[in-house]
Amino acid sequence: MVEIISVRFKEGGKHYYFNPNGARFQPGEGVIVETTRGTEFGECVQGNTPIDEMELTAPLRPVLRRATPEDELTREKNKEKEAKALEICQQKILEHGLEMKLVDAEWSFEGNKVLFFFTAEGRVDFRALVKDLASAIHARIELRQIGVRDEAKMLGGLGICGRPFCCSQFLDEFQPVSIKMAKTQNLSLNPTKISGTCGRLMCCLKYEQEAYEDLVKTSPKPESFVETPDGAGTVSSVNLLRQTVQVRLDSAPESPKCYHNCELCVIRNGKGKRPEGYVEPPLEELAKLRKPQEPEETPDLKGSASPLAAALEAVFNGETPQYEGVGGQAQEAPRSRDRRRSRRSRGGRSHGEGEGREAAQSRESAPAKEKKPPRADKPREGRERPAGEAKPPREGGEKRSSRPHRRRRPRGGGGGKPQSGGES
Repeated sequence: MVEIISVRFKEGGKHYYFNPNGARFQPGEGVIVETTRGTEFGECVQGNTPIDEMELTAPLRPVLRRATPEDELTREKNKEKEAKALEICQQKILEHGLEMKLVDAEWSFEGNKVLFFFTAEGRVDFRALVKDLASAIHARIELRQIGVRDEAKMLGGLGICGRPFCCSQFLDEFQPVSIKMAKTQNLSLNPTKISGTCGRLMCCLKYEQEAYEDLVKTSPKPESFVETPDGAGTVSSVNLLRQTVQVRLDSAPESPKCYHNCELCVIRNGKGKRPEGYVEPPLEELAKLRKPQEPEETPDLKGSASPLAAALEAVFNGETPQYEGVGGQAQEAPRSRDRRRSRRSRGGRSHGEGEGREAAQSRESAPAKEKKPPRADKPREGRERPAGEAKPPREGGEKRSSRPHRRRRPRGGGGGKPQSGGES
């Protein structure tokens, strides 16, 4: 067993193992390590951990020391130099007319070397560019061509899912992705839907590929000839995640039916001819393939410790719920409400009946009025009366109101229907 610590040099970059030389380091601490490019400033992302020597692919390089505040200051100054070096390099590229896209620049911790990353469609002759950069920056110059996936990892951004790029967040290395993965997962083969911002197939297609490969082994292929509980038929579509298939039965090919994989008996897997001499078994035997339905578990509300569950069960059964732990007042509250409601209804009825009797007595004591003659027999006095003659007053000197008389009904829910005032 060998003790190591894990160090990274960029945010979201690859992790490298180093020998701590007996010192203890915590995640988040800055360390100065020795690399193939010289002395570099890194961040510890995994503390002291023992691992097997077989896991190491190269000899361990040592950790020189912990980072000091002076090292942090040097790192910040190098970042400022990187921004200036990018501007200078971009101007020189335009002056030479080179077809290359500058992506990023890295200034070494020691300050004696600058590394530029760029992308291009083909090979670029940048020997003259290197000479001009060396005379302008006064440091060793190195230009490295990278691919579009590395460019997306360095620049970062948001994917079509709305989250930051996986490669810039947690992917240490790029895994190979092929169009066969999209076909296995039944995804749309439209390049705009399965390609990332870099223009290559999305890295997330690799995440679930192993699970889909395991599901494919237990599922029939499309156009397979199978036996179902309802008869023989041909598989029209397969749902790998739900482990179900759509089958066109020979007896009813117009309406496919859905079956679980455990309900099928595969006679021919994939396209091909029907086996010679095949005889479909009787339906009684095929019905044995049907998946038994599991009984639904009903929650035991009586044994539940929740008083709310017990109250709901009592209400559903038509019983009066018992409120435990509240006291006698909670049980007597519904009874007192019922008593108050019954008193109100009785009082309203008696009040209404009293008003109804008083109205009937007043109508009986009043003198009976003569019935009005029908309108058809009444002469129209307005046309026969000469002009200038005043309209004769009504009997009793009363003036008839233009507004219609509105009968007021007695208040109270129990009052009976009042009798008409014109009849005795």
